[in-house]
Amino acid sequence: MSVAESALGYPSMARSPDVSTVLDAQLRRVARGDAEAFEALYDATNARVYGLILRILRDPGYSEETAQDVYAQVWRNASDYDPRQGSALAWLMTLAHRRAVDRVRSEVASSRREARYVAASTEPANDVVADSAIRSDERRQVLDCLGSLTDLQREVIELAYYDGLTYPQVSERLSASLGTVKTRMRDGLRRLRDCLGVP
Repeated sequence: MSVAESALGYPSMARSPDVSTVLDAQLRRVARGDAEAFEALYDATNARVYGLILRILRDPGYSEETAQDVYAQVWRNASDYDPRQGSALAWLMTLAHRRAVDRVRSEVASSRREARYVAASTEPANDVVADSAIRSDERRQVLDCLGSLTDLQREVIELAYYDGLTYPQVSERLSASLGTVKTRMRDGLRRLRDCLGVP
């Protein structure tokens, strides 16, 4: 008895040399396209294959579909079976286990995609009018706060933030030392933060 057969809990079928020999022979005949051998193999193993898949998927409908997929794979790939690697039942149960695990993975991935889609599609639509009003109010508040700065602080902030100049460029433009520019910037930003109520 192979480890796979023992682990899968099917010792009675695997122990019987006659059953194992019959299944091996049926699988070789299936590889040659023998439909009767396929039907006999199906009848002899379907309950076990379905039972294994059902224990993994826990859904009868998905388990039936997955078992059908397994037998379709057996029909197409019976020639892949190598008796030196284990019995026909072990090969079949390995196919069933892999197919069931693939189904679980597929369902999990599908659920995640669906959750991302739902999350993305349920985000509230932007209200253009409300957004415009908020931006307008924020712009007015920033302009009011800029008006509360000293002329020197406002000039440094405007050159750096609105004109995109670096501190050395602001220093050169204003003919002021770099330290003075940094101090005015720091003090001006602090006053802006306090005025805007930003922590």
